[in-house]
Amino acid sequence: MVDKKVKDALDKVRAGAQELHRAISDAAAKQGGATKADLETVPLKAKAVTDSIKGSIAVQTEAARKHLKQAATYVESVQKHIAEGLKRTGREVQTSVRRALADARASVQEASEAVAAGRSA
Repeated sequence: MVDKKVKDALDKVRAGAQELHRAISDAAAKQGGATKADLETVPLKAKAVTDSIKGSIAVQTEAARKHLKQAATYVESVQKHIAEGLKRTGREVQTSVRRALADARASVQEASEAVAAGRSA
């Protein structure tokens, strides 16, 4: 049986990654593209997801830990892309947002893989 704290931690990580993806996706879907105001909350959400991942890695199985580490790498990349986007204008902002969105999507996938690995343990 999977420890409830471990399961809850994995579910929290996945939910956070999904929320991060949703925030970036919503910003990208706006008419005329994402505005810097829409993107300013993303780094805080990304930091919260990273903190959640780091807080739960120690209690996970090796397989889940591997996926969580990869998810953290993607989230850190999201932060980098958004920081770049906030310094840019026009198409460069949209390019940064698209890159961040792809990395956010990958972090959700890795978090889901971690959940699956945690359940199979």
